[in-house]
Amino acid sequence: MTMFVQPPIPRRAALSGILASALLPVAVRAAAPSYDAVVAPPERTALPAGRRFPDLDAALKAAPADARRPYRIWIARGDWTGQFVIDRPHVELVGEDRAATRLCFTAASGLIAPDGRPYGTFRTAVVKVTAPGFSARSLTIDNRFDGTAEMRKTGPRLLSDAPAGPQAIALALIEGSDGAQLDRVDIHSHQDSLFVDAGSSRFSDCLISGSYDFIFGAGSALFERCEIRSRLRPDPAQVTGYVVAPSTLAERAVGLLLHRCRLTRESGVADGSVFLGRPWRPSKRFDDGRYGDPMAVGMAACLDCWMDAHIAPAGWTEMWFTDRAGNNRHMLQPEEARFSEYRSSGPGAPQAGIKRRGALLTAADAQNLLRQIARTRQG
Repeated sequence: MTMFVQPPIPRRAALSGILASALLPVAVRAAAPSYDAVVAPPERTALPAGRRFPDLDAALKAAPADARRPYRIWIARGDWTGQFVIDRPHVELVGEDRAATRLCFTAASGLIAPDGRPYGTFRTAVVKVTAPGFSARSLTIDNRFDGTAEMRKTGPRLLSDAPAGPQAIALALIEGSDGAQLDRVDIHSHQDSLFVDAGSSRFSDCLISGSYDFIFGAGSALFERCEIRSRLRPDPAQVTGYVVAPSTLAERAVGLLLHRCRLTRESGVADGSVFLGRPWRPSKRFDDGRYGDPMAVGMAACLDCWMDAHIAPAGWTEMWFTDRAGNNRHMLQPEEARFSEYRSSGPGAPQAGIKRRGALLTAADAQNLLRQIARTRQG
């Protein structure tokens, strides 16, 4: 069951809302949007029209398995704690307040789950989507595992490079997901914040924060006008951060595409300490063994993006994978992947006299990528 904590509503804001509602003509008040489900605590009374549910789990379970139109769920402000699975098509989540409607949970790969086993990376997601047509707007998805505190520990701790480490997914779009659209959604974690591994998706005017491979996966995703915020890594031995880690298959033309985004940083993130990305080549089982999938040739591009000075002058960097001989430190170079930029600006943009790894695109190249990802979403 979802655990709910409602934040206080400022008295002035509450009175203003009541007064504004009272002054609306009856016809305008009647035209307020209605929803298939309204998730709110019992004490809330002035709510949109729709069937009432005490928690988000119950509302999700009421969604039809064969929906052909959006099943719209309105969610009141407050902390809705749990792990939520979107396994019905065309579910739409609408928050009352972007910052105050929070879907949250605390899990990390190396922590022990209720079943007595470590979570493992792919069981940590706060929201997991396995159905097509998902959409969300005006809310926050937050994995509250404290990566900063973990890195500050002086004794045993979860290490970023370990399989059972601090990986903590906030949102996962996995097999079955396609056509997901998120608008004005905040997605927070530290490592592996956003797992975009299947289908196509679009993120508009979102905030995505993390410090280490925090946008990753094999799916096609367009990020438009988003803030991509790098978080502080206080451990001097693990100060380096990475924004994206695509594992795009060679057959897929477009992977992670950042368009007109702002790459920002928290206070304390050092100049030159964060790479735009590195190519992830996950292992899979083959007839002759288990090793990095040679068809995983990561693709990512930054088009018309502003970058603060935390972005490393080289831009992109290498990443290890397990080769067929069993060497788990075989390095995959960014030149072996598909990394590129077009018209980057700001202190972290390419600098004269310093080699930038990855391709620098022309205007025609950039337009072609945008057309390709548009076709991916349409088809």
